[in-house]
Parts: sequence; structure tokens; C-alpha cells
Amino acid sequence: MTEPEGSSLYARSETVQSRSVRGRFRSWKFLAMVVLLPWWYLAPFLRWNRGPGAPDQAILIDMGGRRAYFLGLEIWPQEVYYLTGILVVAAIVLFLVSALYGRVWCGFLCWQTVYTDLFVQIERMLIGDRTRRLALDRAPWNLDKLARKGAVHLLWMLIAGSCGIAFALYFGNAPTMLPAILTGRESVAIYGAIAVVGGFCYLLAGFAREQVCLYMCPYSRFQAAMFDEHSLIVGYEAWRGERRGRWRKGQTFEGRGHCIDCGVCVAVCPTGIDIRNGSQLGCIGCGLCIDGCDAMMDRVGLPRGLITWDSIASQAARARGETPRHRLVRPRTLVYGAILALSLGVIGWSLIARTTTEMTILHERALLYVRLSDGSIRNGYVVKVQNKVRSERIFDLQIEGLEGVRMSVIGGGPPLKVASDSVGSFTVFVTAAAGIATGRRVSLAFVLRDLKDGSETRAESLFVGPDR
Repeated sequence: MTEPEGSSLYARSETVQSRSVRGRFRSWKFLAMVVLLPWWYLAPFLRWNRGPGAPDQAILIDMGGRRAYFLGLEIWPQEVYYLTGILVVAAIVLFLVSALYGRVWCGFLCWQTVYTDLFVQIERMLIGDRTRRLALDRAPWNLDKLARKGAVHLLWMLIAGSCGIAFALYFGNAPTMLPAILTGRESVAIYGAIAVVGGFCYLLAGFAREQVCLYMCPYSRFQAAMFDEHSLIVGYEAWRGERRGRWRKGQTFEGRGHCIDCGVCVAVCPTGIDIRNGSQLGCIGCGLCIDGCDAMMDRVGLPRGLITWDSIASQAARARGETPRHRLVRPRTLVYGAILALSLGVIGWSLIARTTTEMTILHERALLYVRLSDGSIRNGYVVKVQNKVRSERIFDLQIEGLEGVRMSVIGGGPPLKVASDSVGSFTVFVTAAAGIATGRRVSLAFVLRDLKDGSETRAESLFVGPDR
């Protein structure tokens, strides 16, 4: 079948203009906004005393110094596995919370939800509620429309720019970096990061909005794998609401359902879905449809809860006239909880067992060995010593595993001096007398001993000799 000329198989997306509503879920969304946004903007200014010579910003990703700081924890580039652990824990928490309470992350805590909500509030403040915004969108361009739309987009850009600036402040000393940004004295890289983050904030929260949740975010695609019949999600009590129909004052509800088909649940939804059609990708679990429906039930004198935040099992129990039971503890949540506890335990143990010294041995590969004029065999190594203490340390280096070898360090030593909070790199030559290492590879152990406290760090390597 051919497509008619000038037609399209794809419907053009229409901007969702949601109606304002009052209720407990709307209050929770406001609370999330007033908690999360100040934290995002003010957290870079929190201080944490790490001693002399150390940055005092509580949360800092120091790209120049190649460190990441979170309160009392200092992460080195070699410890990127901590980042992996944090991401794993975050994913498991998301799975567990979703299995228990549905998409509360999407509805209340996601940055896309928070900034979109803020942008919509600005539209309501400068243009009006849903009806006024729809009318203005359809109206021809004139000075009034230009002024209102211009004011909205100006505030959007200011907020988006502040979002980008806040992001940049996590990568430098915020009290000195902010004035430099505002006066044009920062680097091109910083302004580029602000433009990228701020630009995406303006684009996604101002224009894409529900399209992000429907098409860009993968969470909505695999949410069904995390939910079960006992997960608390937003749902429509079809057993009570159907058969739906329009209602006039004075009419009874005998022989029909409680849904009066007012459309408020659709009008207040930030993604524009009809929850009465069942759980959908577009439902972010914000509960605004519950607030809207409860308000309508109050107006017509019916019990609240036609649209409710509940489990499928509880809804089915009520439909049968039974008392619903919420099962928070079940195999799915137990498995998620066990994996989360294990992950946290591994990360906690690694932090407790974390050493202040690490040593890495790199064998010279260009020439595995060199035969000297007296017949002895020499191997070269690069020894890297990480000193995670904020004071200079002196180490003694010894070789174990091969008798009769000599060790020399380019530039003198041992002992090896490593500056505070840095990595010392040393070229070490290990020489074995003629005949000792011929035709074999011998395991070596480099033993590093702190001359102050006597602690030892070991690293394994090989001594390579010529083939027979």
C-alpha cells in the first residue's frame, strides 16, 4: 500500500500544557523542588577542613589535580572503581524503590521533572493556566504575545544558565570561581561546559519535556521488569469507575460508574496521558491525576480514591470486596535488598581496608633485559609510589625472590622520597650476576617500607633472563 502524496504516517507531536492542581502530591512535588534546587546550587559552597594545603570544598572534582573529594573521602584516578560501585548501588536502589513504590524517582526527584516543573510554573506566572497558554499558542503573533513569550524564555535561559554555572562550580573553588565566571575571566572550557549543560537544560525542560520521558529516558522502557502486582503505582479503579459518563448536578450514580469523564486527570498530567487506559510508558508516577480526581470526587460527593496510588493486587482485592494487604517484603524486594546490602558491604570494606600507600611496578618492555660487559643481566623497571598522606614520606625499597642481585635507582636512593599527596615515579635497575638468571623468568617481589611507621607495601613482578 503506497502512502498518499502529501500525507505522513507519523502524527506531529503536540505540546502538553498541563493544568494546575492542588493536593498532597502537588505539595510533595513543591517540597522536592524547594529541597533539591537549593542543594544543587549551594552544595559547591559547603566547606570541609582537610588540613593545610588541601582544598576545603566539601564536594569537588579537581580535574587539574586529578582528584575527587566528597566530604572526608579523597578519590584518586586509580580508584575509579569507587565510581563504578556508586553507580551500581544507585541502580540497585532505583530497582528496589521502583519495586516498592513505583516511579517516585521520575515523579519527584529526577532533574528533568524538577526543572520542567519549574519552567511550567514560570509559564503559569507570566501567561496563566492551561487555557490561557493554549490560547496564546494559537493566537497570531503580536506585541503582547511577543512580550509574554520573550519574558518566559528570558527567565528560562537565566535558570538554564544558572544550572550550567552550578555544574561548573563542582569542578573548582566555588567562592572564587563564581565571580570569575560572572566577570568573563574563566577559561573557554568552563564556558563551554556551562553552555552545554545550560543549553540542554533549556532545551529539555523548556521544549522536549514529556518527550524525554517517552522517548529518551530508558527507565520507562524497563520499568515493567521491576514492577509486580504488589508495587505501589498510580492506577485507575476501573471496577468502581466504569461505566463512565458525563454527570449533571442532581443525577444519581445508580447503574453507572463513578467516573464522570471530566478529563481533569488528563488535563493535569505533565505527559498528557489518560491513566484510565492503564499503566503506560508516559506515567511518571507524580500523582497529580490523583489530586485532580480527588478534587472532582469531593465536588460530586463521592469517596476519594477513584485514581489512587496503590498496587494492582490491592485494587483487585477491593474489587472482590476483600480487605487489601500491602506486601512490602516479598522475593523481589528481598533479592534487591540483599544485593544492595552486599554492594554496600563491599564498598564499606574497601574503604576500611584502604591503604595510604600503593606501589605499581612496570617492567621495561622495549628491552626485556640487557647483558652487560661482565656477563651480568640487567632488567629495568618503573616504580610508581602513591603517597595518599598530606606529608612527605621516605621509603626503603628492597628486592625479594632472587639472590645475589644489585639494585640501583636513577637519581640516587633508596631511600625514596615521595612528596605529600602525590605519586613518585622512579626508574629502578635490578642486575643479576652472570649465570643466575640464564634461561628463566624469576618472580620478584618489591618491598616498600615506610621508614617512619614501618608499614610495608608489596608488589610482584618478573626478572627476565636470556633463553638458553
